[in-house]
Amino acid sequence: MRRFHFAIGVLAVLAFLITGQSMRHHHPPMPELDGAIRLLYRSRHIYILGSGLVNLMLGLYLEPKSGWRGVTQAIGSSMLMASPVFLVLAFALEPPRGFQPELWRSSVGLYLLFAGSVLHLVSAQRKASTQRRPRSV
Repeated sequence: MRRFHFAIGVLAVLAFLITGQSMRHHHPPMPELDGAIRLLYRSRHIYILGSGLVNLMLGLYLEPKSGWRGVTQAIGSSMLMASPVFLVLAFALEPPRGFQPELWRSSVGLYLLFAGSVLHLVSAQRKASTQRRPRSV
């Protein structure tokens, strides 16, 4: 799982660099676009970076779990790995259409990023200790 996260993280960071160059060489130039359209491009661009960095860090530090924690972690990982796909599609397809009801790709990508992160948080929680430690005075 670590290798998949790492590979997807590297690809997403590369996609971030490519989308940045795409915006730099956009025709018409970005400053000439309507402010709302520019905001759509920039926000989707940053979302790609966020999902890429989360995957990259999990690729470096993920410790596989077993039992229900492992299942929770696997589901969260699947969500996190799917997130950049939706966010790259959102960058490519949503801004040219403007603010339309068809902005579902970015919403799905961000919800996957959030839910996957929360599931990883849950899977990392340890059991509460049944013994209380004595307080040091």
